[in-house]
Amino acid sequence: MATQHISSAPPAPALSAAYPMANPGYGKRSAPQQLPRTREDFSLLPTRERYVAGFVDHLPEGAAMSVKQLAKQLPLYGQQAISTALTALSVAGHLRRVRCSVTNASDETRWVYRTFWSRTARDNEWWNAYLATENNSPDEAPAPEEPDAEPAPEATGVPQQRTPAQAPDTAPAKPRTVEARPAYLALARLGRNDHRLALSADDCTALEPLATQWLDRGISIDYLTHALTAGLPAQVDSPLGLLRRRLTDKMPPRLPNNENPSPGTPAPTRRILMECTDCGRPGQPEALPDGLCRPCRTTHHPDTPPAEAADVRARMTNLRDLLKTV
Repeated sequence: MATQHISSAPPAPALSAAYPMANPGYGKRSAPQQLPRTREDFSLLPTRERYVAGFVDHLPEGAAMSVKQLAKQLPLYGQQAISTALTALSVAGHLRRVRCSVTNASDETRWVYRTFWSRTARDNEWWNAYLATENNSPDEAPAPEEPDAEPAPEATGVPQQRTPAQAPDTAPAKPRTVEARPAYLALARLGRNDHRLALSADDCTALEPLATQWLDRGISIDYLTHALTAGLPAQVDSPLGLLRRRLTDKMPPRLPNNENPSPGTPAPTRRILMECTDCGRPGQPEALPDGLCRPCRTTHHPDTPPAEAADVRARMTNLRDLLKTV
């Protein structure tokens, strides 16, 4: 087979300035100890994989890494082709998808979805060791982005004169930012997950006390969202009425106080589960070599039969040999 020259490799696609970023704490995470960028990066990969890898490598930290978003920015390939390319990059050692359980300041535990990326190809042992260190690191709960603070005035040799509006005694109070209340935000995001549950600001305020009762009973945001969105009818005429009924009828029981963690209890350690890059099935990193579960590995490596199939073939061969001797 003829060797393809590096100069014929497709250039990295231009990164759009409007590329969407994931929520804080989610999206692309670059692995450490990577070699500097060179023209030979990804040269051994097929054309499509080189193209996708070059684009992902130039994405900033925290960029959205869903197949849908990548396909929007790479018009040469559709979502299925992008998904296949990401699977190939996982097998080549450049990519791993993981789920991290993190606990925020309000003792609320949730799953964070991240895609670890390495320009330098890594083997399974390196990825397993790296994810083990990530598993033992402190929690990094995603938090809403803070508004940019106003820059301090430049230091000069001349003292600045205060205007009446800037005087300490007469300065108007700075408008307070609205706190990101977990129950309110969970209700406000329902419409983004499913348009049938779009709520107004007044609707979220009206339902917030009920949703807060759920969270006070130890229910996570993910569990609350699933309970409100599962099994929806084809058409929802009144999202407010439907959600009020579900919040009331499905109210979880309150656990005894001795089963709730005390304030002095240390926060639980973060847990990391790797996802199969192809089908999304979670598992321990050691159980997903090349970032693929066993069924997906069998699909992508048909020449390597599983142990069960080899055992069946051996038994059938023995049976045939016994029949010949009869």
